[in-house]
Amino acid sequence: MLPLPPPTPIVFEASVLCRETNIPPQFIWPEEEKPGNEEYEELAVPVIDIQGFLSGDPEATFLTTRLVTEACHKHGFFHVVNHGVRRELIKKIHKQTGEFFSLPLVEKQRAQRRHGESCGYASSFTGRFFSKLPWKETLSFHYSTAPHSPSNMVEDYFVNTLSDEFRQTGVVCQEYCEAMNTLSLSIMELLGISLGVGRNYFRDFFEGNDSIMRLNYYPPCQKPDLTLGTGPHCDPTSLTILHQELVGGLQVFVDGKWRAIRPQPNAFVINIGDTFMALSNGRFKSCLHRAVVNSEKPRVSLAFFLSPQKNMVVRPPKELIDEDYPRKYPDFTWSTLLDFTQKHYRTDVNTLDAFSKWQKRRGEDDQSVLDHRLLGIKTEE
Repeated sequence: MLPLPPPTPIVFEASVLCRETNIPPQFIWPEEEKPGNEEYEELAVPVIDIQGFLSGDPEATFLTTRLVTEACHKHGFFHVVNHGVRRELIKKIHKQTGEFFSLPLVEKQRAQRRHGESCGYASSFTGRFFSKLPWKETLSFHYSTAPHSPSNMVEDYFVNTLSDEFRQTGVVCQEYCEAMNTLSLSIMELLGISLGVGRNYFRDFFEGNDSIMRLNYYPPCQKPDLTLGTGPHCDPTSLTILHQELVGGLQVFVDGKWRAIRPQPNAFVINIGDTFMALSNGRFKSCLHRAVVNSEKPRVSLAFFLSPQKNMVVRPPKELIDEDYPRKYPDFTWSTLLDFTQKHYRTDVNTLDAFSKWQKRRGEDDQSVLDHRLLGIKTEE
């Protein structure tokens, strides 16, 4: 008997679904994962002023490092303020993001994300998953400072994918990514000091990076207690720099409870991803988080995902391996982990462990093939 074909993907038309009182079943999450109607306690994440650190003040650097270390040991989330990113630039990219997601669906689909790829437009990932769909739209694109990367790759992406009418959007997003790259490398200096490997260790590792920028749009939902804007997951990347407007929605799972992170317009939310957790040999945490939606207002967030060059080997420095912290994860490249999350596994709290087991099985399979070839050669001889 031939297997049944997969169901036809539902079309996530935000302008229509935001008014629907009957939520399609693909968007209704299992009972144990639904957000419900409860009020969530706020997570007390530190708000860290990094101006003194950026200017080289030793006392400010010591205080900043202590706060970062405490947060990263516990849950990996903190705010940064006085970060050097212009408010005007943040306003501009929010404006461009709102204008893009207000376009007719057919226009946005010109940048449609293809199966197995990490970039492009996705309306609720309807082409990738058939249940537990997120109540959101996204537009993701690459940003790289790796050698030989085009200097205006983000601007070029918008022009080549959507047309010259989107050049200004590309210019703004290009400038924003450059600001995020500068900020992320400064955060990497902080993390290097915090872990005791020196200011430049992780900065140098990420100096040429292959990162991803994602614009998120969460439309209102008439039954927000049934669905999620983004399901529970840990970011597979190294570092996330998130800006959220006044409409909240980000929640973090800490001490067995979901806690809300209240938006602060002039702050960025920083969180550790799985790749950096591996680089720190598990000392710094990649924490489970999600996004909830509401019935009244759309929510926009901007996420910059810092990642190493795709073929860089992710391996913790020797200073972070000892009797208390034996080697926790095998070597891997970012391109292999990215491929795993796009083609084989839906990210969750166990992504890195599942990936490590998958890598091991794949290595054993490769070794088995090699052994058979060697046996074949010996037999022929």
